[in-house]
Amino acid sequence: QVQLVESGGGLVQPGGSLRLSCAASGSFFSINVMAWYRQGPGKQRELVAGITSGAGTTYADSVKGRFTISRDNAKNTVYLQMNSLRPEDTAVYYCNAHVTPTWYSTGRDYWGQGTQVTVSS
Repeated sequence: QVQLVESGGGLVQPGGSLRLSCAASGSFFSINVMAWYRQGPGKQRELVAGITSGAGTTYADSVKGRFTISRDNAKNTVYLQMNSLRPEDTAVYYCNAHVTPTWYSTGRDYWGQGTQVTVSS
């Protein structure tokens, strides 16, 4: 079983910064893509940023130039550095990992429990 544990959310003023972390633990063969999603009040869950095991990245247009995703493969951890935060970034942020349990298995997605990010003055 794989567990994803997020940390780093909180309340921040507009223009401020936060750094989210998500650590994967458990027994698995490899972690492929790791990503951050968010779900704001009354909105659908959306992809914020993703990163492959080879450090290829993708971002939602709304966060390009403000957010940076990175990962430490040795620690099975993904980070999201969020700068120049705006009220519209307020959401619950979820960590996602596409994990291959064994070398002969197909991968599946795992989700963290979510961490609240509130941007308000």
